[in-house]
Amino acid sequence: MALTRTLLGGLSPRVFLERHWQKRPLFVRGALPRFRDPVTPERLFALAGDPDVESRLVRVRGGRLPYERTDGPQDSDRLRRLPKKDWTLLVQGVDRHVPAVARLLRHFSFIPRWRIDDVMVSFAVAGGTVGPHVDNYDVFLIQGRGRRRWQLQHRPDRALRRGLELRVLRRFEPDAEQVLGPGDMLYVPPGIAHYGIALEECLTYSVGFRAPSHRTLVALAAERLIASIPEDRLYADPELQPGEGDARALAKMERIVRDELRRAARRDFKTDFGAIVRKGRSGRA
Repeated sequence: MALTRTLLGGLSPRVFLERHWQKRPLFVRGALPRFRDPVTPERLFALAGDPDVESRLVRVRGGRLPYERTDGPQDSDRLRRLPKKDWTLLVQGVDRHVPAVARLLRHFSFIPRWRIDDVMVSFAVAGGTVGPHVDNYDVFLIQGRGRRRWQLQHRPDRALRRGLELRVLRRFEPDAEQVLGPGDMLYVPPGIAHYGIALEECLTYSVGFRAPSHRTLVALAAERLIASIPEDRLYADPELQPGEGDARALAKMERIVRDELRRAARRDFKTDFGAIVRKGRSGRA
């Protein structure tokens, strides 16, 4: 609990959830005192070259387009040839490969475990950024080595710049700014625009929380329902009459659908919950 209070700037988890969770940002200087990076840039580059690990290289300039995005696996020779500024390497799910990164999650035990998506780690050189953007999920940004400037806009215009490979806001007018150094933390709730720019070579740990959409929840529940219906349960019309129109058939089909949906409503949703939350992952900027 003491670790969590330090992370939250002296707030108890209850107070943090009441005042900030999905409501307003929180900046904490020294959230993780004496913080030491649990992963090195070299290890991160090696993970980025693994075809089973999701990664993205974002070049602010020097590519075909501003914010050019290259999905992994990354070429190690290309990474070594990159300039000394204006690029970022982002690697998803580092907690699944580096136990020391996974241990960061113990600080967030006050939030249900299923809500945690992963720990994304970004390595950036001076000027490295993914541009001003809006996420639809909660994120805690923990700064490792180096410094990164974060600007926030609480009520952004969500219009995007056209023709880019990233979802970069067309207009961004910050109303708050903080520079994070090693061990500092910034919590950003959904819908708050944020723009992080590396001031020097740095590592940032992004603890993201999944937020399955209503559409996803309904779609996954529907998949489970469909899978539970035997394939040999077919439409039947033994009472068919000569010259019978479509109205009777349509009414019967409607009853079939309604009956199956009522059967689904009687199912115990808890039996589907595990599958739903495993699939209902967030997108990342």
